[in-house]
Amino acid sequence: MKHDVDIVKKAINGDEEAFEQLLYKERKPLYYKALSLVGKNDDALDAIQETAYSAFVAISTLKNPEYFSTWLFRILLRECYKLLRERDKVIPYEESELFNKVDLKVDKAIDTFTLSEALYNLNSAYQTSIILYYYHDLSIKDIAEVMDKPVGTVKTNLRRAKKILRNELERSYQLNEKAT
Repeated sequence: MKHDVDIVKKAINGDEEAFEQLLYKERKPLYYKALSLVGKNDDALDAIQETAYSAFVAISTLKNPEYFSTWLFRILLRECYKLLRERDKVIPYEESELFNKVDLKVDKAIDTFTLSEALYNLNSAYQTSIILYYYHDLSIKDIAEVMDKPVGTVKTNLRRAKKILRNELERSYQLNEKAT
């Protein structure tokens, strides 16, 4: 979302009303992003509240006012990830969207072993990496920052997770073919 750079600069200089204006404009995107990450309304609102607080405290550190939305979204991702880690939750996603983005060559007729089951069986680091990369279109660098892991680890997690998903879905597809 584009913001008036002057308003962002006012917020950076300590203008509380300007900061409130910026947050008000971002309220819906923040809510929907948080909800898609944590899955529950109450958790999404908690993440947004923590994001607003963290952003308010750190607004003076924002170097490029034109990137306010990106900066705020990154704070939100960290807060959601922290919440998920604390509560040991799984990140929800839309299966059809992931099929398209992962570009797995698997027939949609898989009944017994769906993509959601395959993702559920991944360890949390692999699962989070896949969701953030393919569903939320984050860069590997951003994922590394959110997960507090080195970039190389995120790349390895993505590669291994895709390999596991591909193998599991192909195996399931082959089992379905033999059953019919």
